[in-house]
Amino acid sequence: MDMSSANLRVLCQIAESGSFTAAAERLGYTQSAVSRQAVALERSAGATLFERRPDGVQLTQPGLTLLRYARTILESVDAAARDLNDEVPRTEVVRLGLFQSAGPVLLPGALARLATAAPQVRVTTREGTTPSLARALRTGSIDLAVLSSRPPHRPPDAESPRLHVTTVRDTELLVAASATGPFAGRTSVHVDELVNASWIATPSSSKEPLLGVWPGLPGRARIVHSARDWLTKLHLVAGGFGVTTVPESMSPVFPPAVIGLRVQGAAPEIRRVLVARLPGASTPAITAATEAIASILGP
Repeated sequence: MDMSSANLRVLCQIAESGSFTAAAERLGYTQSAVSRQAVALERSAGATLFERRPDGVQLTQPGLTLLRYARTILESVDAAARDLNDEVPRTEVVRLGLFQSAGPVLLPGALARLATAAPQVRVTTREGTTPSLARALRTGSIDLAVLSSRPPHRPPDAESPRLHVTTVRDTELLVAASATGPFAGRTSVHVDELVNASWIATPSSSKEPLLGVWPGLPGRARIVHSARDWLTKLHLVAGGFGVTTVPESMSPVFPPAVIGLRVQGAAPEIRRVLVARLPGASTPAITAATEAIASILGP
């Protein structure tokens, strides 16, 4: 097989992004260039590596096999480049991915704890949805991921081998509302009172759930503001422009004008916080980062 490191990086990015178009955007290529490299990879491998579907691209079993080797090859290429440039790493880097609402609660405390317990470890971070972070783990672009799970708490993805997952915390979903609005002074709200509420939600796609609307809401939610950034959502709530759902673990970082309400008349919505990595991919640095996260988010 004749494959360049550029071809293998394209393979990894397609696996992580789930589409040729998204991979092209991240790599700075055109979509047609990525498609050509994908075809060249399949021709060189003598196998179909990509399953092209209406909702995106998934790797076939041969593609997943090649992906495992691609990660090892690219890590060696990067290490060789460092050695040739006399770049001796003085720190151990852990690339951490987090679902979006975990950052405000987790990062400052975990990084401070890690700086004391393992000062040689440097953490870089990125946000994403749980499905996208699971793909990033598979492709080797991150080392560790903080993920969210909802009942019945299935594995983060269906790929093999299964990701190594540690449960850190269960947290209840609340409705965030203005402290001066119609729910002022209350600690709970009946689900029927939310039917006509104005909702602030994160946009959804065919692969990602709509975030911000109560999952068991009767009828169709009236979404008045769409935002991905949690700070934006909470400040819209504080201004009385709508309500949104939040994990109870976020309550320490609520703006002063925001209250959290438990929902009555419906089953509690429990979200599980997980720390995941590839099986067999543990290092002292990854272990130290996992322990720091658990110390902040644990019970």
